[in-house]
Amino acid sequence: MQRSQNSPLRIVAIGGGTGLSTLLRGLKKYVPPGGDLEPAIDITAIVTVADDGGSSGRLRREFEILPPGDIRNCMVALSEDEALLSQLFSHRFTSGRGLKGHSFGNLFLAALTSLTGDFAGAVRVSSEILAIAGRIYPATESNVILEAELADGSVVVGESKISKSKATIRRIRLNTGRCKPMRETVDAIAAADLISFGPGSLFTSVVPNVLVDGIPEAICASEAIKAYFCNLMWQPGETTGLTASDHVKAIIDHAGRRVIDYVIVNTSEIQESLLRKYARRRQRPVATDLERLRALGVAVMEAPLASKQHLVRHDPDITAAIAVRLAAEGREIRHAIHRGGRSRRIR
Repeated sequence: MQRSQNSPLRIVAIGGGTGLSTLLRGLKKYVPPGGDLEPAIDITAIVTVADDGGSSGRLRREFEILPPGDIRNCMVALSEDEALLSQLFSHRFTSGRGLKGHSFGNLFLAALTSLTGDFAGAVRVSSEILAIAGRIYPATESNVILEAELADGSVVVGESKISKSKATIRRIRLNTGRCKPMRETVDAIAAADLISFGPGSLFTSVVPNVLVDGIPEAICASEAIKAYFCNLMWQPGETTGLTASDHVKAIIDHAGRRVIDYVIVNTSEIQESLLRKYARRRQRPVATDLERLRALGVAVMEAPLASKQHLVRHDPDITAAIAVRLAAEGREIRHAIHRGGRSRRIR
């Protein structure tokens, strides 16, 4: 579908956990509050629904609904007012029989799902209440369970157990059979100028999305640029020792096709005190192995991604600015394709 060069850039962000929320928080600043002005971008978040731990896992088991936690985090990140209402959705009960550990937002989504009988509908209504700057879709409406095959031949079932794995992960799969994406998800991917993966846990937040039938095919068919925001640090057990190219290769291998054009890697120096702190937990910076990345056929973009905080996290503003820049390039390429010409690529 061809559109005006001046219409909002369409960004589809795929992932889960706190990493995706960080990107969305930065992207939100390109959407004026109140809807009075034309936004610079149009945001769609596609969120994994494999979580089975904590409050989300409890609600999933007790009410047989999709886990709400990652989606709730994305709603709060995109909410117009991150004051009282979004704080309410983020509020976690610290006491109370049956309530301790639950967040209000998770309970709200569970209650709304019970009333409507439709989790995706509950997400849509909750998003309207929070006046979020975009749309959020679960990667699938199927009740998926993650299963990991480890390098030692053992099999681990469940996202929460996989994230604590001590052995190298060889492969991730869904043990719930075939599952399909929502029609809205496929449509958003087809119309995108940029499709981004991450940042976030490689095997439990990013990869599960490309295991949904039809999503890798839709991504490949899209004229959008496809980019991966590489993690900054190892995740103990899950990605210990993996380089940037290992991350990219894992996504491509699980998708069964080349779904990444760009990988964005960090150039910021991390404070020595932080490095020592993370090293005690067996976490080190993800190494950028440029030659292996290029051998995979992806372009490498280097940027100072790390925020200046007491934790090593992606800076939301820098990450979002790169996403918008790539979306603008994606728009140029789309128009060049429809004109039968060529477009330059950012390097």
